[in-house]
Amino acid sequence: MLKRPASPTDLPRSVPVFPLTGALLLPFSHRPLNVFEPRYVEMVDAALRGDRLIGLIQPEDTSEESPKGRSPLQRIGCLGRITHFEESGEGRYFIILEGVTRFRLAHELTVMTPYRQCVIDASQFASDFTRNFGEEAVDRERVVKMMRDYAEFANIDLNWEEIERTGTADLVNFCCMVSPYGAAEKQVLLEAATLEDRAETLIAMTEYEMARGGSGAAPLN
Repeated sequence: MLKRPASPTDLPRSVPVFPLTGALLLPFSHRPLNVFEPRYVEMVDAALRGDRLIGLIQPEDTSEESPKGRSPLQRIGCLGRITHFEESGEGRYFIILEGVTRFRLAHELTVMTPYRQCVIDASQFASDFTRNFGEEAVDRERVVKMMRDYAEFANIDLNWEEIERTGTADLVNFCCMVSPYGAAEKQVLLEAATLEDRAETLIAMTEYEMARGGSGAAPLN
């Protein structure tokens, strides 16, 4: 099996991309995906034959989950590596993507494949390859307090023993990925310049949600 890329120089020049509204992937986090559209089944087939890398990126138009054609894409996405896959019925996959690094979309290629392929540049995100980078600047106590307050607000149970064992960077990124916010908010979390910025942004979003008494909460466990 090919090794996980360890720096921007380990990445291919271009990757297949999976445009998916509201789907956030962050470095070292894991996102399960059910893949059933023929174009994306073919994409997974190709990734499994190669380096197992797929770029997850949001479309600009979020009215469709995964728009067809060459509709405009956000400029920042996250590269994921398939770490687990199961063939689930005829023409279906269940996969788990592990986040590798964020990337900037340089340009889209003209290709014959039914799935889209883009040239990417991850040079500005070199710190994404270090799992705990920036976590010393995060106020972990505030993050955990936010989780406790939100768990009470949304009436959900959390595994506090597991949370205690989880590193700060992983905890922040996990909370961002399972947060109940929309596509625009997820993109803001993805593009946060530092881990501290991401944590503070998530705390602000959560405090606002609780202050307005919103519903639609998603489980954080």
